Order: sequence, then structure tokens, then C-alpha cells
Amino acid sequence: MVNNVYILNLLMLSMRQHVNPLSNHYDKVISLPNLSKVFKNPYLPLHLDLGSAAGDFLFKLSLENKNWNYMGIEIREKLVLNAKSKVNYMTSENLFFAHGNAHNLIKDVIDNLNNMHFNSISLYFPDPWFKKKHHKRRIIQNEFIKNLSKLMPRGSIMDVKSDVFELFQHIDHTILNSSFFIRKVDGVNLEKSFNPNGIKTYREEYVINHHLPIFEQIYIRK
Repeated sequence: MVNNVYILNLLMLSMRQHVNPLSNHYDKVISLPNLSKVFKNPYLPLHLDLGSAAGDFLFKLSLENKNWNYMGIEIREKLVLNAKSKVNYMTSENLFFAHGNAHNLIKDVIDNLNNMHFNSISLYFPDPWFKKKHHKRRIIQNEFIKNLSKLMPRGSIMDVKSDVFELFQHIDHTILNSSFFIRKVDGVNLEKSFNPNGIKTYREEYVINHHLPIFEQIYIRK
């Protein structure tokens, strides 16, 4: 019971406090650092989690899989500060969290010729922004996909999950319409990737426990 309450509280904290990513508040960008400054071994494969919330998913991944580096981007500063305050973060050698609008941070990496590339990217249960006038606030947009593709080598993957079918359709159409990615057609298999043990986010566990559908697709960089 305590564990269920804890998970529910985390969900309420990390998922119900939406912020407008188009606000001028996020125009100022704190550039992502050079990988050698945040990871013990900057040459390990790098995974990016978009919307990492309080970081619990990446904490589990980084502890169980020392053969990868993990980076999380989260727009809600309080959640990033919470993640960075944890002992596991302060002692980690393969985990880094950044605060800001992912669109602006990724563009900044490109503009500053930061030598960074992502071997995989996860986007799990992003804010749906249901109202049509708010669709421009959704994280997946044409320009963003184009910019992400510039930082992903051929064969790298993007894993998308959502429990909102309309949003999933929007993401799928946007990614495929970009011409930079194709669908992985032979099923979901991450055994040799960033998540070899199939760790789930709290949101995914919640959806599964409530017998709700999950829509997932892996895309491969051409």
C-alpha cells in the first residue's frame, strides 16, 4: 500500500503540473556540457530521455547498466533539482540531468557544434495537450525531429510510448513524415540497447496495473 501511494504521489507530481514550453521563460538556454565533463567515460553509448521528470527511470537504468551513459531533459526545474539532490545522482558516473525546453537545448547543441550524438532516445508518455490550439506545445514537431536526426547516427533508435492514441498517431505521422526515420517492424526488442532488462517507468506501471492500452513504436534512424 505504501509503495502504491508513493508511486501515485510521484505521478501526480511529475505529470499533472504542465508548463507551457513556448513561454519566454525558456528562451534562455543553459547549454548542455561537453560529455567529458559529466561522464566518467564519455565514449560510452549515450541515451537521451525526453521528459525525464524526477529521474527515477534513468536512475534505475544507470544503476543496472554501466555500459551506457544516460541523459535526461526535463522542462520542470523543480523535478530536475529534486533528481540532482539525490545521493544516487551525486555518486553516479553515467547519469546527467538538464533543465530546459528540449527544443531549445537540442538546437543549442547543433548551433554550438557540440560534439554530441545519441545512440537512442526515449519519449514516454509526453503531455498530450488535448486542445487543438495547444497542439503546438507538443514536444514532437517537424523541426524538432529534424534537429534530433542531426544528432543521431545511422541505426540509432527512438522509442515512443503513449497511452493517448490520438497523440501517438500525431507523433507517428510527424516522425515518419520527416523522412529521417523508419518504423522498426520486427517487434520491440531492447535487449542490446539502453534498457536490456525492460525497466518500466512509474507511468507505464500505473497504466498496466489499470489495464489501459499502451501504444509503442520504435523508429530507426536511416
